[in-house]
Amino acid sequence: MAGLMIGELARRTGVHIETIRYFEKVGMLLKPDRTGGGRRVYAESHVRALNFIKRARELGFSPDEVRAILSLGGPQAACCDEVRQIAIHHLDQVRRKMLALARIESLLTSTVEHCSGDHVPDCPIIEMMESAAPQRA
Repeated sequence: MAGLMIGELARRTGVHIETIRYFEKVGMLLKPDRTGGGRRVYAESHVRALNFIKRARELGFSPDEVRAILSLGGPQAACCDEVRQIAIHHLDQVRRKMLALARIESLLTSTVEHCSGDHVPDCPIIEMMESAAPQRA
């Protein structure tokens, strides 16, 4: 049976073997054919799909979002209008995270600027962290 063994697929895509197995387990990567001895045999379509999954995850798409795109036909057949809706939703999430990070950066910058850096127990950074701590019952 011609095809790629999992080690070759991992080498060609830069994805660890354990991650490939995980992507199969959670339904992000189609299960490959198997040899008579039970070894996985991957096709070129697996290389393309795995590279797609890897890049989508690098861009911050959630496993559910990646699965949604793959369910639309993946990189081979998904229609732009449907994928665009998923990407717009993801972009909104990214922008919300960026706003939250900008607020954190501003708070940290201001607090660090008010910190003397001296070896004293009165520390604005500690005070800021304590004031943001969740209330305990």
